[in-house]
Amino acid sequence: MKRNKQIDVTRALALAGTFNFLRSCARCCLLPFLTLYFRQLGLTPAMSGVVLGTKHLITLLWSPAASLLSKRYDKRRLVISGSVACSAAVALVLLLMPSAGVDARTSACNVSDVRVHPTQSSFRATINLNAQSGVSSPAETRPHPESVVTSKTSLYHHDADDEAPTQLSLNAFSVEVEPNTGSRSSLTPQRSKRSEEDMRFDFLGSLKVMDTQHQLFFLILIVVSVWELVSAPLDWTTEDGLYEYLDFADAADRFSSSGVWAVLGAACGVGGAGLLVSQLPCVIAGQTPRSAVHFYCYAAVAALALPVSTHLPLYLNKKRDRANGLLKAVQLVRGSPRALLCAVTTLLVGLAGSAVDDFLLWQMQDHGSNELHMGLSLASALLSQAAFPLLAGRLSKLLSPGKILTVGAASLSLQCFYYSFLWGPWAVLPAQVLSCLSRGAFWWAVRVQCEDVATPGAERSVRRVYSALSLHLGSGLGSFAGGFVVQRFGLTWLFRGAAVVLMLWCVFLPALQCKAPRQRRINYSRLLAADASEASDSESEQERDWLNKAMEDDRSNNNYERRVNRWTT
Repeated sequence: MKRNKQIDVTRALALAGTFNFLRSCARCCLLPFLTLYFRQLGLTPAMSGVVLGTKHLITLLWSPAASLLSKRYDKRRLVISGSVACSAAVALVLLLMPSAGVDARTSACNVSDVRVHPTQSSFRATINLNAQSGVSSPAETRPHPESVVTSKTSLYHHDADDEAPTQLSLNAFSVEVEPNTGSRSSLTPQRSKRSEEDMRFDFLGSLKVMDTQHQLFFLILIVVSVWELVSAPLDWTTEDGLYEYLDFADAADRFSSSGVWAVLGAACGVGGAGLLVSQLPCVIAGQTPRSAVHFYCYAAVAALALPVSTHLPLYLNKKRDRANGLLKAVQLVRGSPRALLCAVTTLLVGLAGSAVDDFLLWQMQDHGSNELHMGLSLASALLSQAAFPLLAGRLSKLLSPGKILTVGAASLSLQCFYYSFLWGPWAVLPAQVLSCLSRGAFWWAVRVQCEDVATPGAERSVRRVYSALSLHLGSGLGSFAGGFVVQRFGLTWLFRGAAVVLMLWCVFLPALQCKAPRQRRINYSRLLAADASEASDSESEQERDWLNKAMEDDRSNNNYERRVNRWTT
């Protein structure tokens, strides 16, 4: 960018705000509901946790690396546009995943009826449908002549007069069916027809065969990893280009104003998608489940953001070394005891927050909530978070930033504890109001801590260290742990465990903050005033006498006090 080119800061902020709004809107049309889709396909909680944890860790490592490479080769605009387009395309690949054939619980739709695995025979599907309706089918008594029983489970036959069911092992026998009559003619032992060598080779071959659920898990893991690889560079690359543009125009202090549009876009995306999907039938056009609409909304809004990305205000500052800035930011955080306490708090908040982000909708679904309840509840939490700046001035007069940090973590703990006692579709709404403190107040206190620790020009790097600890490292570890906790103990104890861990830390945090030494911020205005006073000492006595005389003569002027007060403030 040439310096003689006119810079329109207002237009730049409008474009950046529009892009942030559309980008966040697209993500929240899908990402909050993604775990429900995994549950619908038949993934276990542990599998869902591994997929989401891997997604966070990829973002943690790839975002700074990709942003650095795009700056080094001056390909920021290409990376941004390519990330928007490719992420929308890869996300649609998840719609091609077949169901694992495992029964999944939903609030409004029976997923086993909506989606049937392509490899399932019509014989099995007929049995499932008749079993739900309580009507027997002729297919149950007269199976297809070409059907072969391969299940390793046992067939039980129970008569009314028997005291115990008779087990008929399907591993030891095969059922021979007459082609014309459809009746069973004999039960032939299989061991007599197979040699020991054949059985040994079959056993070794079976070790290489993976069940349908694990095949689906690895397919989803690969697709989600590719999806995150193409979408992770978007945030850092966009923020760096916009900040350097505004810094070039001496308007870097207006950079934070574009972040408000991201929160509003997220609220519109999650609320609008939930409202839209809840009004649709369970099956669209005879074969498409309505959960697929989340993916289509994501792709559609991303398509709207694509032309805006081509006009984003970007600037390349080759003198700014962001890699060294991050390393310096880590050293600044490590060198301050209070900053380390804040870092540990953000990590624990990320761990607990992942439980809310990953499995809250599961908990709501188990208590009768549909997409309408989910979307509006998440939108109310985001709007409550966005409203905190209206209360920041009053709250900062009552509490110090360290206490506000504790209050924010304690509020998240109360939210998690409340989520473990849900009883109805709308029961989650009262706890969403606490997001004003648990998310809004917490991150406000973190930003204040960043300003206390950072040296001039390193504030953004320090903020990124804290956000990486919470949003990516903490959330990734929390997703891994949360999935296994839900698998072993259930959703209720996941939220209660997260609440207990956070509350215990909030009990000890104020005491640790009091013992940590306080580092005073450098007041650069006083330094400039001190430099000016030192310079005045080098002046001659005659010049100082003249200045003092001029000041005494000017005391009679009524505007003198006003000028002095203005200078001192």
